[in-house]
Amino acid sequence: MFGKLIGAIDEGTQSARFILFKAQTGEVVCKHQRELKQIYPGQDGWVEQDPLAIVAVVQECMEKCLEKLVEMGGDPKDVVAVGVTNQRETTIVWDKETGLPLYNAIVWLDLRTASTVQKLVESTPDKNANHLKKLCGLPISTYFSAVKIRWLLDNVPAVKEAADAGRCMFGTVDSWIIYNLTGGKTGGIHITDVTNASRTMLMNLETLQWDDGLLEFFGIPKSMILPEIRSSSEVYGAIKEGILKNTVISACLGDQQAALVGQQCLHKGQAKATYGTGCFLLYNTGTQFVNSKFGLISTVAYQVKGEPAMYAMEGSVAVAGAAVSWLKDNLNLLKHAKECEAEALSVKDNGDVYFVPAFSGLYSPWWRGDARGVICGITLDTQRGHLIRATLEAVCFQVRDVLEAMNADCGIPLTKLLVDGGMTENNFLMQCQSDIIGIDVIKPAMAETTSLGIAMLAGHAVGEWDLNKDTGVDHVTFTPKATDGERQQRYRRWKMAVDRSFGWASLDVA
Repeated sequence: MFGKLIGAIDEGTQSARFILFKAQTGEVVCKHQRELKQIYPGQDGWVEQDPLAIVAVVQECMEKCLEKLVEMGGDPKDVVAVGVTNQRETTIVWDKETGLPLYNAIVWLDLRTASTVQKLVESTPDKNANHLKKLCGLPISTYFSAVKIRWLLDNVPAVKEAADAGRCMFGTVDSWIIYNLTGGKTGGIHITDVTNASRTMLMNLETLQWDDGLLEFFGIPKSMILPEIRSSSEVYGAIKEGILKNTVISACLGDQQAALVGQQCLHKGQAKATYGTGCFLLYNTGTQFVNSKFGLISTVAYQVKGEPAMYAMEGSVAVAGAAVSWLKDNLNLLKHAKECEAEALSVKDNGDVYFVPAFSGLYSPWWRGDARGVICGITLDTQRGHLIRATLEAVCFQVRDVLEAMNADCGIPLTKLLVDGGMTENNFLMQCQSDIIGIDVIKPAMAETTSLGIAMLAGHAVGEWDLNKDTGVDHVTFTPKATDGERQQRYRRWKMAVDRSFGWASLDVA
């Protein structure tokens, strides 16, 4: 009825979903989505998730989606491949013998490792957070997995004991999902792909293998069981149980890289921005990685089996949609996140209010773990709408910060920005983004770009998707309306606010 179908497991920070695409097209046949619970242990900046809940939610989404397919007259046997895309850097450790987690998943934006980072930076010969960038492309930061592993070894006796005994398995969320879907403790495969591995600080960007020098630097014992690094598009194994039993898993990508593929930014010089909990800009740099001089990180964009890896420069913004959630959940300024567009339009401008949502420090291009959120310019005339508008504008200004760094590194300014993610449904935000960066902003009419990207690579691995063929997804374009003078004046005010966010948090080494 529908022809051959490709399944996409899309496991994000706040929700997971399973989507079925018609092979070779951006057409969604059916999908199911569920929220994922965040765990806040009580300490400031700590964010965790239950690894078992992650797997349960993924499996439920798969089952419910396939039930919908059957109701529509489709056949699960038409699903020829499944791909996995996931929140990156989130760190999970589990016991090889039991297959059970040794601790909750430490989420990518968790801040507990701030003092660990400081100790590691102090241990470098030049006391420089960028000391390892030539090897792994990343600064020493709370963001990446290796620092989280170090914290687990130092602070969780069960993890240290299992590691010493050769029973401790480590993986990012992709590894954990694939391990469980392919059998868990009874034969589950333990793999990751080059994109997720490139976010751990443990993979050498040139060899695309775990690096002994990096492992030694972080004090990660060789007895720790790391996943095998594979390409992003190849058959890894098959699902062991359930309605999709024996269906192959044939692609794996970090979620931002999946969005890059879904936007068909497959060639050097193309870029996209994804607006979700955070905001992430990736610029395809081709088959050689570029070591940024302006605060960006280097990462693997994707790799098809048998072909060279494609690399990207990335600008990572920690807080985007999370700032809107903060307005809703912490300040009760919104009942629903979707109200923010109307509220922002209830005032004619931002009232000269600028909000830097540095809740967990600032990532690219600043890399300031000591930064914290500040709101500047409040007067007696400031209204709720001004604060909401300033929150949305903060996302756009942070994107401009990253684009300025990309232009400085590459020397060739972008002429358009491809965008995707849940926040792009907000037309005010997209128009504001175009006004602040001064170029066209182009978003696909189909919102599931991340899922489409992983479906493309999963289909390609089994001969059911030509990556060079257009997926046929329509686009909407937002063109700048602000003058260059207005744009520059607002950006100067933003940078004044950013300066005021620095130095609020103490990162003294314990």
